Order: sequence, then structure tokens, then C-alpha cells
Amino acid sequence: MHLSQTTVPLESMPWLMQATNEQPWVGFAAFVVTTLLCVLVFNLGFARKLPILKTVVVYVMLLIGSFGLWFLEFVFGAPIMAVLAISALVLGIYRFRLHVHRKEQTSTK
Repeated sequence: MHLSQTTVPLESMPWLMQATNEQPWVGFAAFVVTTLLCVLVFNLGFARKLPILKTVVVYVMLLIGSFGLWFLEFVFGAPIMAVLAISALVLGIYRFRLHVHRKEQTSTK
């Protein structure tokens, strides 16, 4: 048997690879979701006001980095999208509570 003729059973593939095997657009949709979650987590936790050129560089690097994260989920089945969603939720709760706390501080002065 030639090496290029070997096939991997579908059951042994990670979930995203299985879904992409059945519907090719699922892989692209997962990449888009991963990228959006990366941008959301970045904006909730780390973003500061930057000049436009630096902002473009940051978002290009986020796009490249999200491809790496998508690759980890696609090939190895790492739960990247779940971790990013949980991180966005936690950071969103933190930002909301910080906003409420600051609003209370200004109203008591």
C-alpha cells in the first residue's frame, strides 16, 4: 500500500475536522468565530487607545494568531473556541462590575 493511499478513520479525527469533512464551510466558519472571539477578548481585557497604524498592526497579528489557535483546534481538538468564549464571558462580567463600581464612586462624591 502506498503512503498517499492510507486513510484515517473518521472517528479518530477531532470534531472540527469531522465536521469540515462533512461540510467544508464549517472550518471557515470556525476560523471566523475564533477570530471574532480573539478580538472580543482582546478588546475586553487588553485594548488601549492606539494610533491607527499600531491598531492595524495589532489586528493583523490577532488574525495571524487566531489562525494558529484555529489550527490547534482543527488538528488536535483543543477546545480553543470554548476557552475564548469563557474568557470573553469572564472579562465581560469584570468590565461590567468595574463600570458599576466606578459609577457608584462618582455618584457618592
